[in-house]
Amino acid sequence: MEHKSPSPDIEAAHAEHLTSLPFADTADFADADRGFIAALTPCVVTAADGRVVWDNDVYGFLTGDSPTSVHPSLWRQSLLVAKQGLYEVVEGIYQVRGLDLSNISFIEGDTGVIVIDPLISTETAAAALELYRAHRGDRPVVAVIYTHSHIDHFGGVLGVTSQADVDAGKVAVIAPEGFVEHAVQENVYAGTAMGRRAGYMYGTLLERGPQGQVGCGLGQQTSTGEVAIIVPTIDIAATGETHTIDGVEIEFQMAPGTEAPAEMHLYFPQFRALCMAENATHNLHNLLTLRGALVRDPHAWSGYLTEAIDTFADRTDVVFASHHWPTWGYDKIVEFLSLQRDLYGYLHDQTLRQLNQGFTGIEIAETFQMPPALHKAWHAHGYYGSVSHNVKAVYQRYMGWFDGNPARLWAHPPEAIGPRYVHAMGGVDRVVELAKGAFDSGDYRWAATLLDHATFTDQTHAGARHLYADTLEQLGYGAECATWRNFFLSGATELRDGNFGTPTQPASTSILAQLSVEQMLDALAISVNGPRSWDTDIAVDLTFADTGTNYRLTLRNGVLVYRQCDAAESTATATIRFAGKLRLLAIAGGDFTSPGMEITGDAQALQTLLGALDQPNPSFNIITP
Repeated sequence: MEHKSPSPDIEAAHAEHLTSLPFADTADFADADRGFIAALTPCVVTAADGRVVWDNDVYGFLTGDSPTSVHPSLWRQSLLVAKQGLYEVVEGIYQVRGLDLSNISFIEGDTGVIVIDPLISTETAAAALELYRAHRGDRPVVAVIYTHSHIDHFGGVLGVTSQADVDAGKVAVIAPEGFVEHAVQENVYAGTAMGRRAGYMYGTLLERGPQGQVGCGLGQQTSTGEVAIIVPTIDIAATGETHTIDGVEIEFQMAPGTEAPAEMHLYFPQFRALCMAENATHNLHNLLTLRGALVRDPHAWSGYLTEAIDTFADRTDVVFASHHWPTWGYDKIVEFLSLQRDLYGYLHDQTLRQLNQGFTGIEIAETFQMPPALHKAWHAHGYYGSVSHNVKAVYQRYMGWFDGNPARLWAHPPEAIGPRYVHAMGGVDRVVELAKGAFDSGDYRWAATLLDHATFTDQTHAGARHLYADTLEQLGYGAECATWRNFFLSGATELRDGNFGTPTQPASTSILAQLSVEQMLDALAISVNGPRSWDTDIAVDLTFADTGTNYRLTLRNGVLVYRQCDAAESTATATIRFAGKLRLLAIAGGDFTSPGMEITGDAQALQTLLGALDQPNPSFNIITP
């Protein structure tokens, strides 16, 4: 793909950042290198078929001073995050960093090792475990802990243990209460749309380099190997709950509704070490991730950080997390956790203060300023989340999408409003001319708005597409937030080269297998094409031999409703008996011939039901109509 050079406006802005930000503060580099034992050489991980699922060596260009095509603060963060290898946190606790978006941690017990957060992929987790064992001995895995319900903290579990060892009681799997429900819902219910947008957010298909993807702020990239899940054998339900695993005492602090719906912190008394999961990392996190998710609660987030300080700080020598590098020493720990606490508390409180003065989310975000102490703290910068979109998320959490202005209550969608704007401004060529003037003056935001309307009016207009791509590229070059940069540059890529679709699919067979029957039926319900099914009126019973349950499904008025019922009282149009719940998934995918299913009654009823379902589109357009 053709790249353009940074404009003089971007270069001037970066020169200003170099003088206004505290680049003389290099403490993070010392902390990120502390405890280094060995790197993985080469840092390239492949799947069984030879496909590369992780390549950290591709970031070898990250060295020296920042180029003008990258915000210098983001360049600094990427230099830090790209560091990879095995590190000692304290004697007995080790981390492998730089082998996936997240860290994997190893806690040494009496006979084996406890694994915390086994990355995204089987292959990267296995490589990390091998690197650990090469330098610490071939210790057996005795437990796996998932700190929370995001895929980069459980997806690689089969790289460190097996379902057979868990079933045999050789390995405990520990997670916060509600983990499975939230883990599978996030990857299934809106998984297709999230996956498509995640390709933009992580810059998955962008080339790596100073004019392309330089990282994600939280980590460099997501691995693309095998994803799996093993259901926990121990659910943690209460703060203060303790368990001793292989001689290691662990004290748990629940933190639900923070960075994930199910999340917890871990304290290890014998190591005087506190694991903060993903609630205190070296960046501002997302309150609403750009790939899409439920809006997170910054008030609760801030509160749990206060509780962690009060509960653990005076008996803690090191804080580590599932991303980035640790913090050592009481004073630094309290400062770090306190500033992280203030970061989320300030975003919450000040957004609410201003919305109660009548300002809308976009207005608050435009003028929102962080306190000086937070601005000068590198770990409070928005490399993954941003102040702008987090403020809008707080507004959305409390007030919803509508800002109260009736003119915006029933606005036209982009495909309808674009042509109206373009017509009012004198046609597409005139809009492109105006956008070129905005581009030349450095007003890239206005240029992007104009060209968005032009593209949604005539997506084949070469002048509009080319200038739009150039505009988004400059916005990417100027972004401190890595996910913003990746979104801008991904949009530019699709304008120049076409739709790249969804590069990864998180809803693996292993994850789908953990759906309850009710969740599977929910997934069917959200796939019903309502208008196509307005006149359909059927009732089907589903009986599952493995669970001994029966469900009555009715499809009326375009709504699929289910409830448990007594199979003996069935009056349904048809009854379908499944050997197991996974057969339901297969039939939803069109498999009518495999064993494990028996239909009595009107067989056409099943065809009618399945005919009402739409398949999701993993390649829907984003930057074009």
